[in-house]
Amino acid sequence: MSEAEDPRRDAAREVTVEDVRQLMGASTPHFALQLRNRIAKLIAGLPAGHPARLEGEREIARLQSLGVTGEVRGEGLAEGERPLPSVQLAGDAAGEG
Repeated sequence: MSEAEDPRRDAAREVTVEDVRQLMGASTPHFALQLRNRIAKLIAGLPAGHPARLEGEREIARLQSLGVTGEVRGEGLAEGERPLPSVQLAGDAAGEG
């Protein structure tokens, strides 16, 4: 995935909440920071109270967290397993299982 924008979103067209949602739809830890940057670029010119800017700012905060702390799926660690260094389990600030 690149940080290039969809050519159908040109500068002449107003950014919408749906534009932001299209970018955030497939967010995973692996791509979170790239998506964060794309959304920031998309909403940069919008006024403070614009609905698309508000949605984008909420999503940027979520993506920042996702990109830094990762995510845990499933039932968690099995006995004796240690988490990957890049994943911090919820409620486990020290990163120990």
